[in-house]
Amino acid sequence: MTGKLFLCATPIGNLEDITFRVLNTLKEVDLIAAEDTRHSIKLLNHFQIKTPMTSYHEYNKVEKARYLVEQMKEGIKVALITDAGTPGISDPGEELVRQAMEAGIPVTSLPGPAACITALTMSGLATRRFCFEAFLPADKKERARILEELKRETRTIILYEAPHHLTKTLKELLDALGDRRVTVLRELTKKYEEAFPTTLAGALERFFQEEPKGEFVLVVEGRAPEDILREEQESWEAIPIPEHMERYLSQGMDSKSAMKAVAKDRGISRREVYQFLLDKENKIKS
Repeated sequence: MTGKLFLCATPIGNLEDITFRVLNTLKEVDLIAAEDTRHSIKLLNHFQIKTPMTSYHEYNKVEKARYLVEQMKEGIKVALITDAGTPGISDPGEELVRQAMEAGIPVTSLPGPAACITALTMSGLATRRFCFEAFLPADKKERARILEELKRETRTIILYEAPHHLTKTLKELLDALGDRRVTVLRELTKKYEEAFPTTLAGALERFFQEEPKGEFVLVVEGRAPEDILREEQESWEAIPIPEHMERYLSQGMDSKSAMKAVAKDRGISRREVYQFLLDKENKIKS
């Protein structure tokens, strides 16, 4: 009889945010896989949960996932919890989920706290479309690549950051993205919770003067789509229309389609493109 994997969201600060369903599940499963057993035992003791625990973290996630999947194949029910929030979001849980699903193990997620969604809803910035980057990579090249991608990101951007890296990250974001609006949130759901709407320059100024304390979430305004369109049009306008046409023709487009593409790139009508090319052709003939 196959077991099951339960992804159990746990509080990100306030213990009252845990759901009845999660509590009941943690009591009823055979085993709890925890990111840090020393941290999670405090949660279990608070709610008088006696279920056995095993460690499942970034450094053992592949091999331990194999072990847990084998256990579930034998009928064991496993609950996965992270240090705080929803398993699989910016933590090693995704590996266990992947292996479990590949093995045909049923997986279910018990909704609950997630710092990224909590911060987004409190930010005062656009919530309909957003991208979640978690922590920026430590590797310099990879970090630079991500920052370059974010320059053109039109969705609201959500980032996590530790206090000792906060000013460095704010400086990098300001240099890469320009001075956009940002809401800096810290200690979510805890006693000293704060949401600080400002700009990247304003946030940097504050935390140069004040030591950052607590775990931070940065919710950054996306770039205005019209700014990207204007920049693209300006870059196309820097090259002559015939050269612009040739780029599309060399890709195998017919003249009509190429004129349409050029007109769209430059923000002008197809008739204007046609007239320019016609006038140039007449000048050459004369």
